[in-house]
Amino acid sequence: MTTADICVVVPTIREYECIRAYVANARDHGFGTDRLHFVLVTEDFCDADAMRGMLDDLDVSGRVFDESDREAWYDEQGVSEYSHLVPAASHAQTSFGLLYLWNNEFEYGFFIDDDTLPHEDHDFFGQHMANLAYEGEVERVASDEQWVNVLYENADEHGLYPRGYPYAAMDETVETDTTTVDHVVASQGLWTNVPDLDAVRILMDGDLQGQAQTRTGADDFGEQFVAAEDNYLTVCSMNLAFRREVVPAFYQCPMDDNPWNVGRFDDIWSGVFLKRAADVLGGQVLNGDPLCEHNKAPRSTFDDLTNEVAGLECNEHFWEVVDGEGADADTYAGVMAAMADALVEGEFDDYQNGEFLNYVGEYCLDWLDCLDELAPVAGHEPVTATADD
Repeated sequence: MTTADICVVVPTIREYECIRAYVANARDHGFGTDRLHFVLVTEDFCDADAMRGMLDDLDVSGRVFDESDREAWYDEQGVSEYSHLVPAASHAQTSFGLLYLWNNEFEYGFFIDDDTLPHEDHDFFGQHMANLAYEGEVERVASDEQWVNVLYENADEHGLYPRGYPYAAMDETVETDTTTVDHVVASQGLWTNVPDLDAVRILMDGDLQGQAQTRTGADDFGEQFVAAEDNYLTVCSMNLAFRREVVPAFYQCPMDDNPWNVGRFDDIWSGVFLKRAADVLGGQVLNGDPLCEHNKAPRSTFDDLTNEVAGLECNEHFWEVVDGEGADADTYAGVMAAMADALVEGEFDDYQNGEFLNYVGEYCLDWLDCLDELAPVAGHEPVTATADD
């Protein structure tokens, strides 16, 4: 009997039934569901028992964690002092899934958002795992702004830039060539239907319901590609697979539940961490298939704008702070520690809510310490507490 080696993390307060479609997709394409262990991260006001019943009905392994369950888990693992790392009522609660994955020594992780569905003709889990195992030639994309628009392939027609793409990096000149990859550490599947845009861009597209009127289809995406070394890209956690080794440099930043009310950049900034660390260590982030269908529920675009505006200026500069850090490190934890130190020690008074960048750096150092409490982290030496004399 195969032991589950893939931890599938699904943050959900609404459409948890989407998991049925993903399990059906796996079975339809012959992917062994005994490899999958689902972790649903939800809230106390949600019906966690119904979620557990669904997993039982599907005959798949998994656990459901509402806020009370998470608090109990921290106590059981002896890491309650680090519970602040996972913010309340935030999509960044995916970090809890990373802690669970790390503690239980899963080799691979998936992030799936509950407002998505797999394309029936895409072997969702099989394609992601094939991407992580891929060695060979692939298209490489670079720009003169050091940022790659993951929607670049048809950008001349739709003009879209994804959520988190810096405004200063727009109107870039794109160059493509071919490279060889030999260690894919993350596989980012892209999305049809509702594009993943920020609120400013949605407003510019003339939509007040948080969705954008311009939609993407399968023909907007071509071959798989990687962003060139020293180039960054937006990493969206709605459709993502990754190797265990990247978890120390993949913290989903403490959004929403913070004194500045900065939100909506958790996966974006974690993707910057990941890309910097992967560049240092010779890993690659592969993008493209498998596509998913993104069915974002209507909501006020102005609500999203309120959640984003506090961090918009910080997002323009976040990547510049960590770019170049950790060049001599030989582990993901080592690169993450260097990036965290740069954030902690930086002076960002010129940016609106710049202190939040220092705050994120401090949380990243706590992240490494928490992981080390759960299971040893290669290349990390936790800070030893000393008693007062």
